[in-house]
Amino acid sequence: MRVLVANRGEIAVRILRACREMGLPSVAVFTDVDESALHLRYADEAILIGEKGQYLNIEKILEAARLSGATAIHPGYGFLAENPDFAQAVEAQGLTFIGPRPETVAMMGDKLAARRFSREAGLPVIAGTDEPLPQQFPLEMARKVSYPVLVKAAAGGGGRGIRLARSPEELPGMVEAARREAKAAFSDDTVFLESLVQQARHIEVQILGDGEGNVACLGERECSIQRRRQKLIEEAPASGLSPELRRQIHEAALKLGRALRFRSLGTVEFLLDRKDQFYFIEVNPRIQVEHPVTELVTGLDLVKTQLSIALGEPMRAYPPTILPRGAAIEARILAEDTQEGFLPSTGQVLYLKEPGGPGIRVDSALYQGMSVGADYDSLLAKVIAWGEDRPAAIQRLRRALNEFQIGGLSTDIDFILQIIESPQFVSGDITTTYLETFQPIPTSTEPGLERDLALAAAMFAHQQRNPKVAPEARQGSHWQMIAWKEQMTNNG
Repeated sequence: MRVLVANRGEIAVRILRACREMGLPSVAVFTDVDESALHLRYADEAILIGEKGQYLNIEKILEAARLSGATAIHPGYGFLAENPDFAQAVEAQGLTFIGPRPETVAMMGDKLAARRFSREAGLPVIAGTDEPLPQQFPLEMARKVSYPVLVKAAAGGGGRGIRLARSPEELPGMVEAARREAKAAFSDDTVFLESLVQQARHIEVQILGDGEGNVACLGERECSIQRRRQKLIEEAPASGLSPELRRQIHEAALKLGRALRFRSLGTVEFLLDRKDQFYFIEVNPRIQVEHPVTELVTGLDLVKTQLSIALGEPMRAYPPTILPRGAAIEARILAEDTQEGFLPSTGQVLYLKEPGGPGIRVDSALYQGMSVGADYDSLLAKVIAWGEDRPAAIQRLRRALNEFQIGGLSTDIDFILQIIESPQFVSGDITTTYLETFQPIPTSTEPGLERDLALAAAMFAHQQRNPKVAPEARQGSHWQMIAWKEQMTNNG
């Protein structure tokens, strides 16, 4: 099997590494702004597919597969991963789509169809409309709705196409706003209403299937720390679940997976209220950004498992309950300026030191000297910490984030540090709305630290332009850098 990875960034590197370990030939694709991207170095072959938007071009991806002789395509996450037309086109070409069947992708991509199917399979589903709202929103409907209520895109995902209405007066405007965002993001402005589960936790269950009816549950993850419905911190297992509640949530996910005859990796997502009632919200029919936390507590390589299923190998037998070993927490490192409204941060990575040590894993596609633009998602890296229990994992993550140094860009590292050090997070008393009231302390602008950071960046730039700098000068720069790194660590 020759695998083409239809993605970029850290997930492309992750998949290509798995291919290399399994001895599978691999192909990377890239656009003009990614000519020096790290994922190209991990592939046996790399094919240019055009300008920056071409990662979404189905024909360009298929053409690259034909040119390279690829026999399978792994979509990663984002881009085309949840596009049923892409999955169908891949299989129509006689290639293997490393993911669920196209019809599964289509059904789960339609939130209304997913709600109906899941209810028929016996899962608890949040109250809401099972039919799309009419194009001309009837004002009398606004008076019959229980508030607060969410307006959601039927083709939505990633937190887009969602608006919250708190009163009948707000609802018509929120419907129109959700329609506009859904049309721009998904080329489909179909929306529906769903009751808001207040003070909810976001619990998701990792499932794996062989497409023949055999489905395994690989445990759950807590993904409640979100900003504007975008996940920032994920952990496994979810804290504070009773054994019986955990069993019920796992069984619900398995029930749906079996009804779908699920193939490859997927995630069944639930909201959990304060009364320990849980409700189905959606299925993500792909690998998730947060898959490493499951890997660390189960000891499984989820990408290699996907590849094995695609090769037609029998799925291994899993116990009914996989007991997690310890706890793992992942933090998403984003190129965003948290003190300027989370605006994207662009520039060159002038200095880079990723953390390491016991229990620390970093998934990234970063390297010193690379340019970071605003053409794609702001995700730079993921730092994942494992510990024998949740407090130990938090401490390791805190240490790792303090060690992580990126010069030339603003990131959310300080913001993440303040979250994981907050009493509510440490106690596990978190909900999806936690960050709405969280008040971070502005990052220190201590002149000495700013001066040293600027000096380190200037020294690196100078060395790049002057490779013949005398050894003793380079040695001096090295020790200046060490001093700066120590100060960075101590200030953490």
